[in-house]
Amino acid sequence: MFGSLEMAPPDAILGLNVAFRNDTNPNKINLGVGVYKDETGNTPVLECVKKAEQLLLESETSKSYLGIDGLPEYGPLVRKVLFNGTVDESRAVTLQTPGGTGALRVAGDFLKYKVGASRIWLSNPTWANHNGVFSSAGLAVDSYTYLDSTGLALDFQGMLDSISQIPAGDVICLHACCHNPSGVDLSPEQWEQIAEACKDRGILPLIDFAYQGFANGLQEDAAALRLFAEKVGEFLICSSFSKNFGLYCERIGALTIVAEEESAAVVALSHAKKSVRTNYSNPPKHGGAVVSTVLGCDELYAQWDGEVAAMRNRINGLRKLFVDTMAAKGSPVDFSFIQQQRGMFSYSGLNPMQVDQLKNDHSIYIVGSGRINVAGLNSGNVEQLCDAILQVL
Repeated sequence: MFGSLEMAPPDAILGLNVAFRNDTNPNKINLGVGVYKDETGNTPVLECVKKAEQLLLESETSKSYLGIDGLPEYGPLVRKVLFNGTVDESRAVTLQTPGGTGALRVAGDFLKYKVGASRIWLSNPTWANHNGVFSSAGLAVDSYTYLDSTGLALDFQGMLDSISQIPAGDVICLHACCHNPSGVDLSPEQWEQIAEACKDRGILPLIDFAYQGFANGLQEDAAALRLFAEKVGEFLICSSFSKNFGLYCERIGALTIVAEEESAAVVALSHAKKSVRTNYSNPPKHGGAVVSTVLGCDELYAQWDGEVAAMRNRINGLRKLFVDTMAAKGSPVDFSFIQQQRGMFSYSGLNPMQVDQLKNDHSIYIVGSGRINVAGLNSGNVEQLCDAILQVL
């Protein structure tokens, strides 16, 4: 039976890592896969994580299974980071999941087989894996307008027009901040209008929140969640600690379901747990234990907040460095829009042919859409990148 299978195409993003590893050019640059890198090109372990792991090493007494929804302390601590006391705790329930992707898949199964939703609407563009995750869960996938014809700026009126056509009972996936892949975010006033549109049309929001702290701050980036809790009532949040804790390989995320009242939240949790049980049964412990240790300790939380701010400020500094360097080199293209974008990613405006040229001629690896991981830049490779881009423009 297996002999009849044909080779599956490589993942559009993770496949770049394979090509990058096989490239023998000592000056190769990887701006594809979304991991934070420091000035030396390393993906560091945060100091607060090291301290939490030391505490766990000294105190852990068992490696037994967790409950279906994870560590008992994890959910309340996650909700504190998401809502900071602005939402009635009884209205929300949280499951610990294997990364943000795990949260999305559990959400998809829950929506399709428990809630009875049939379709989810994704921004155009969106994270490359959204379509696959939700379609694998059995949901039909459609798209709403997000960027304008340049592909570099928000088309907010187009977005509102698209949402006005979404039928009641459908689900809409929204990026809370640091839109992936574009880095183009909504303003607070625009979020107000989106919340009103979802409420008026009876659309169920699912908010993907993978980059808390990377746009404007841990509290500031959660503003949309708190607004939706007030204005919309029912929605889902798929959050991740991969980026802001640097726990990429530990696979630690959360699915939080917000209901109108406590009884509905409790029932929703019971059904979401059924989805988990038939998928991976229960989550791994270590990442959740690290996050819980940091979030539950004032000293470690403050250190984490500072480390997230340092990563955010470095990324914003790299955006400015790239824009300034391109301008100084006399670029015929104005790249100042990159300074207006937020998070690890930016749409560069490079087309697929230019992306291929960068890879084939300069060993610079960028996703085919032109999305670049800004955190892959550093003071040692930005000149090389800019010179290469100038040659393909």
